[in-house]
Amino acid sequence: MRFLPTGEQTDFVRSVRGLLAASDTPTAVRAWAAGDHGPGLAIWSRLAGTGLFALAAPEPYGGAGPLPVELSLALVECGRAGVPGPLVETAAVAVLLSELADEPLARQFLPDLVTGETLATLTLPDGGPYALDADAATHCFTVSPTGALRRTDGAPLAPLDAGDGDSEGGVLRSTDPARRLSRPAPGGELLATGPRVTAAAGAAGRWARLLTAAQCLGVGEELLARTVEHTKRRTQFGVPIGSFQAVKHRLADTLLGLEFARPLVWAAALSTEPGDIAAAKLTAGEAAYAAARSALQLHGAVGYTEELDLSLWLRKARPLRDAWGTPSACRAEVLRSRERQP
Repeated sequence: MRFLPTGEQTDFVRSVRGLLAASDTPTAVRAWAAGDHGPGLAIWSRLAGTGLFALAAPEPYGGAGPLPVELSLALVECGRAGVPGPLVETAAVAVLLSELADEPLARQFLPDLVTGETLATLTLPDGGPYALDADAATHCFTVSPTGALRRTDGAPLAPLDAGDGDSEGGVLRSTDPARRLSRPAPGGELLATGPRVTAAAGAAGRWARLLTAAQCLGVGEELLARTVEHTKRRTQFGVPIGSFQAVKHRLADTLLGLEFARPLVWAAALSTEPGDIAAAKLTAGEAAYAAARSALQLHGAVGYTEELDLSLWLRKARPLRDAWGTPSACRAEVLRSRERQP
């Protein structure tokens, strides 16, 4: 089986990469972390112009999908560029609304999500209690363990308690300052309920896990690329540190981890099976985290400075590894999928 993109997919990736390369994403990330969403939303609008969000919605609602492979390819580029915002969550909401098969509800929200005019965030029973960037999102959707889908747009965020950790203004401090976490407000507008909501939430959760795996892959690749460039420039004893055997081995191990994760991500995007997605998320998340550790070690003391752009990717690797499926949760899902096989 070949896990190579088609010509059309390659052209799409090239256009997304070129758009992001022309955008000042480090400035946008720092502004987003400070609560200024303007620069990040400008990048978001340009991404929507490529048709990125249309890949998660069916054609009757202005979409072009669902196309998990193409969307995964795009999310790798977003991870590589460090784009802030609830990209994964907006796509997952589009999948959730599509799977509900509730035409009035889909027509109410999907067209604007597809065009990028609105942002959405989402919490699911198995996805953790915190909503990503609820202060920036147009719509905040929650699915309860009983299968109730609610919308809490414009409602004040629920107060955080002592057990939630360090917070400021109702927003939880994450390792990545650009990942602004909060608890959705209780109550809200009831949109749907019942088994169909539970089934749709399961599909949305699988897409969120897959796309987060793709983001992890992009983050790891960017960390490795920046580290390789640093080892070429940094000299010691009159030679680049990249010429040292120990450094070469560390970089090779990092590359091997990322290259091993890549086909698992593409296989998961092709099959969309829970076990495949969990394996991809586990492997890509661990590879990105290993790339962050290598980058920090090989940059030395300068790697700890917030002024260095590298820090923007260093601080993403650990939260993305745990988002939408911790390593232990993904391992458990892989084991369950193997037990279900005849």
